[in-house]
Amino acid sequence: MDEMVLERAKRISLLLMDCDGVLTDGWIILLPDGQEVKAFNSQDGHGLKMAQRAGLRTGVITGRGSVALDQRAKEVGIEFVFQNAKDKNAVMNELLHSQGIEPDQVAFIGDDLPDLPPMQRVGLAVAVSNAVAELKSIAHYVTEKHGGHGAVREVIELILKAQGKLEGNVFHFFA
Repeated sequence: MDEMVLERAKRISLLLMDCDGVLTDGWIILLPDGQEVKAFNSQDGHGLKMAQRAGLRTGVITGRGSVALDQRAKEVGIEFVFQNAKDKNAVMNELLHSQGIEPDQVAFIGDDLPDLPPMQRVGLAVAVSNAVAELKSIAHYVTEKHGGHGAVREVIELILKAQGKLEGNVFHFFA
């Protein structure tokens, strides 16, 4: 692991992410009645629970609106959910201001161009492995896993490991 990435990860207190393409694989299935179906990865969900236990706050900033995201966020303890965000950077700025968090204490996981502005401002910018080239070129870290296939869990484990909180979190299940 790159030492610079681990140093950045040590300072993270808030993990923000996009939804479609990060928490999901990016597919959106529209049903005839207008409802949509999203598939969320169970390992990412467990990772989000691990983050919660370790005191790492989490949030989603997405350009779409989805009942499925609201439900999933409640299930896995995502604290902040901002949907229909046309300007992700502005939403992130308001959140950081209201919570007294500095940009260098934030990690942001993205996959596509709307994620570029917030990724340019945070302490740990992460692109999923199937992200567009523009995001990969500015990311401090590119995941090995694709969005919707464990990339969020990978980032959470990286942050918790850098902060010395991973081992206790994992062994929680063997006690």
